Amino acid sequence: MSASVNHLEERTQDPSELLENIMPSAITLAMMLRHKKMATWLRAEFDGYQDREQAPPYRRDLPGHIVARSPQYGWIPAPVNDQQKQEYGHLDLIEGTKALEKICVNSKKGDGNRVLLNREDMLVLQNQINLSAELAINISRDQYCRLLRTVRGSIYLWTRELMAKGLSGEHNHYSPDERALVADLDDPDRFWRNAMDELDNLPVADVKPAGFFERVFGRAS
Repeated sequence: MSASVNHLEERTQDPSELLENIMPSAITLAMMLRHKKMATWLRAEFDGYQDREQAPPYRRDLPGHIVARSPQYGWIPAPVNDQQKQEYGHLDLIEGTKALEKICVNSKKGDGNRVLLNREDMLVLQNQINLSAELAINISRDQYCRLLRTVRGSIYLWTRELMAKGLSGEHNHYSPDERALVADLDDPDRFWRNAMDELDNLPVADVKPAGFFERVFGRAS
């Protein structure tokens, strides 16, 4: 399988390219370069993390709003105080990028995604606020999209560094000398930390909401 660093860098900036389609190419490139750490991180992002301790900080403690299910009005803000908001109003997103991207594609700007509190936390909080209704955390679409842009930004920065060292054009394989030239770039922590810091200035694409026909005919399926 051929791999073009240039093409991969371009795809991270293309809003028509879903991250779920970019990731396998990035994994292939990392394996061809013997970037084992990069390949491991990319696979974890693609498949999801087993628990929060394995997840990078851009996936952890994302702020949201606690809501309660009303039989009359649907989901409404829960009557929680500031301390309860601080304790329960955040969420770790450890699912794979495909699942997270699907949420962004299927929602509009300004929307959010509700995730039920785990049973233990829900029982404690229900008792504290004297409410028997189901409780959930509503995480904004922007939070999901920012996470995905961080991953895209990391791949973008990685490919830019690879090209800066001369690895451009189509390749079916990389020579030992070429791999040695970029061995120091097998450092995913460096790239996602830089992506977090520089995200608002990176040219990587955001997730486009699906249009009516895309929702009906399957892009978001």
